[in-house]
Amino acid sequence: MLFDAGGIFVIPDPHVLAPLLAYYGASSDLDVYHRAHYAGMAAKSRAGSPESDWSVYNAEYVAVAGVSEQDRAEAAEVLGRTRNAHTWRHPLRDSVEALRALHERQVPIGVVSNAMGQIESVLARSGVCQVGEGAGVPVRVVVDSHVVGVAKPDPRIFDFGMAALPGIDRSRVAYVGDSVTMDVDGARNAGLLPVLLDPYDDHEGAAFLRLTSLLDLL
Repeated sequence: MLFDAGGIFVIPDPHVLAPLLAYYGASSDLDVYHRAHYAGMAAKSRAGSPESDWSVYNAEYVAVAGVSEQDRAEAAEVLGRTRNAHTWRHPLRDSVEALRALHERQVPIGVVSNAMGQIESVLARSGVCQVGEGAGVPVRVVVDSHVVGVAKPDPRIFDFGMAALPGIDRSRVAYVGDSVTMDVDGARNAGLLPVLLDPYDDHEGAAFLRLTSLLDLL
């Protein structure tokens, strides 16, 4: 199995973003920011936004977080200026639990992520995973798009993940992500089985596999 990182093992840190958006009347309930992320990703996918365009995500995120309509444009701009690669660091504990269980079942595991050169250190520091032994779950590879020079949905990025799974046919490898345009389409074009993490059923009726939690994999 190959996994995305953002939205699968870590989300933008609500401990940073909740105080930021509270100024605009957003909720202080950190669970709301979990919902806001997946709502934002669903909106981004529906709009067909490229990896570089997070404007639709930001607008949906602040709306779900509870920002009133008259303040959403400014709040979304502030969110876009504050949320950066290094704030994608809040671990999803059920995902880490599932990852460890898969490792204990000797499932070959890797990570393939669009990132900015930081994702391997973030996953390790957050106690999610690392290549080899450490505080997190051992995985075979962590692929960072900035490091390898190609990003999803370009299917070539998955070649770097598959290199760590020798002898396994692509049709037997699932890729789990949280974006239809980046992850589902990219994995499908690479000959992998795409699986979407969709904890709030934002993509009901979609023609691909969906999970409410990585624990469903067990």
